[in-house]
Amino acid sequence: MDPIVLISKYYKPKSKGYEILCGHSRAVTDKALKIALKHSELNPDLVFIEEAAMLHDIGIHLTNAPDLFCFGDYPYLAHGYLGCELLTKLGFPEHGLVCERHTGVGISLEEIIAKNLPLPQRDLIPETVEEQIIAFADKFYSKSKDIHREKTLREVRKSVAEFGKANTARFELWCELFL
Repeated sequence: MDPIVLISKYYKPKSKGYEILCGHSRAVTDKALKIALKHSELNPDLVFIEEAAMLHDIGIHLTNAPDLFCFGDYPYLAHGYLGCELLTKLGFPEHGLVCERHTGVGISLEEIIAKNLPLPQRDLIPETVEEQIIAFADKFYSKSKDIHREKTLREVRKSVAEFGKANTARFELWCELFL
């Protein structure tokens, strides 16, 4: 599977939305692959990481995120599960789970209920090592600012801390595993 071919079905090549998505996804993919190569003891699937990291945000075109040149009907937070539905229908359910579970450091069912989030009522937390590596790498790059600038670990920690102790603990575990 060629992720760029798949992305091109939903984003007009060379459009601003396409450039934002592909630029961000390439940066995340490169970081995820570096982490995976550094941690061969975890036996990560490099081909899967490259494909899934490139596709992790494919659902943003279905959301209303004008700053990303996306003019869909759903709130931005829904992009993960929407991407999962899209990729599952295309025969790539494992890639879809990366989409669904990558937001933040994952979102628990308890958080979804407590905050009344517009998400499916289930845990959306990365489970496999590949899902965790991609979600971790994603924290270091923005789609709305300089998509090529890697955030510092301090910046990421500060951002994650805003979402509570459980999310901070998950991120710190990833730091121990991947850094």
